[in-house]
Amino acid sequence: MSDTRFSLVQDRKGMMWDLLLYVPTVIALLSMVAKFWYGGDVSLAYLFSFLASFFFIAGANRILKTRLMLLPTAPIAIEIAEQVTRVIMRNGENVELVKDIRLYADYSGRSFGLAGLDKLDQRLQFVFHKGQFSSIKDYQAVQEKYIAS
Repeated sequence: MSDTRFSLVQDRKGMMWDLLLYVPTVIALLSMVAKFWYGGDVSLAYLFSFLASFFFIAGANRILKTRLMLLPTAPIAIEIAEQVTRVIMRNGENVELVKDIRLYADYSGRSFGLAGLDKLDQRLQFVFHKGQFSSIKDYQAVQEKYIAS
């Protein structure tokens, strides 16, 4: 049923860049929390603690799901057929995108988003990074399949 299958690999180089982005950001926000908390401005301390929590959760999700593919709902392969695109998850589930499939490339060319509707008309979207593909050829081939259609 599938014309083309692309297996994904862990993106350790991208993980390092994400760690260099998120760890200092969370540390800076937490230091602002301490400054405001002990400085008597508790309202701002709560605001910055929310921001620190948000960036921590977003960073952890990005690293564990899209870079290292450790979470159960992390995509581990993409199968592209004529009428359907199947995304295979780590937990063994298959998500089939059947309608309105679109590819959203970023300007830097290092990642792209894949969105579409499943059989129940639920909109689903996935993010894939260049480092997740075993070769740059595979990364470009996936994008070309959607640009051509």
